[in-house]
Amino acid sequence: MKKDFLKRIARAFMVIFPTLMAFLALTGCNAILDDEPEPCPVGLEIRFVYDYNLERANAFPAQVDCLTLHIYDAEGKYVTTRTETSSVLSDENYRMAIDLPEGEYRLVAYGGAECGKASFSHTAIPASGSKDTELGMKLNPECLEPGNPAGHLHDHFYGSLKVSVKRAPQLTPVTVKMMKNTNHFRLILQHMTYEPLDGHDYEFKIVDDNTLFDHNNLLVDNGMVTYTPWDCGSISTGTGEIPGDNASGNSSTITEVQIAYADLSTSRLMTMRSPKLIVTHKESGSELINIPLNNYLLALRSNHFDWCGEQEFLDRKSDWQLFFFLDDPRHWNSAFIRVDDWIVRINDIDQ
Repeated sequence: MKKDFLKRIARAFMVIFPTLMAFLALTGCNAILDDEPEPCPVGLEIRFVYDYNLERANAFPAQVDCLTLHIYDAEGKYVTTRTETSSVLSDENYRMAIDLPEGEYRLVAYGGAECGKASFSHTAIPASGSKDTELGMKLNPECLEPGNPAGHLHDHFYGSLKVSVKRAPQLTPVTVKMMKNTNHFRLILQHMTYEPLDGHDYEFKIVDDNTLFDHNNLLVDNGMVTYTPWDCGSISTGTGEIPGDNASGNSSTITEVQIAYADLSTSRLMTMRSPKLIVTHKESGSELINIPLNNYLLALRSNHFDWCGEQEFLDRKSDWQLFFFLDDPRHWNSAFIRVDDWIVRINDIDQ
């Protein structure tokens, strides 16, 4: 009899226990402990992701080294700001936990703005009483000074998300998607017959109006500016062969090929703008290259990238290599642009 009774108790417990545990999981934070209720946590557990690139892989841990998060309520009024500048950002499992009252919010995140080497600054620091529409970012003036190392722009990112916060057993998990607002260019000049070239003999510049952003990360008219190299010079690429003429068929080999290079950085490129790439031979004043930059870059959007539109392509790709071949140190012959393993040969693009 005693064994049967114990078995009945055990069977009843096995039926009740799962239901009890499920109830506690849902209501545990409101359960009465002693005489005081334990309130449920209210807020967000935020993950930040940067996969808005051509690889479509999350590069946030590798590329974002400081983070700023502004929070606004349903009416767009400023609530608070959180920042993170430590190495925890390099951890794939990093999450930002924030306690917030129940309600609707807009999150606006910037990557790279809180670092000591930041290239962009707030147009106005968010404060009590301010609205999200007052948010904006501007390129720091020193980044445009010729020869200033600050011209090598620190990578800058933007992300925004509207969320709902409700009482729950745990903080509400959300993900803020980021995009990169900076571009880096390596320009290469090579002579058709391998005559040595030096980047110091040329003036490289990219001209655009893209230094001011509004609260939605869209460009605001702010005047044309000139981006100049933060580094230039020459590189030896090894040996090269000069083809002979049709009559002799002979060719000659040279021991070294010296090409000119220049490294430049720019702010966001947008199809609504018309940036120009200009290269001039300093001694003669001859303008070798003056091309509509976006047209050339978008020539790379082949069928391989037909899954994204023109603006999305410019946003997802941030590192560019442009090669130009000269038949004379003062004249541009032809060009091709390489992005990773993709090459587009260009003969003529309307300006």
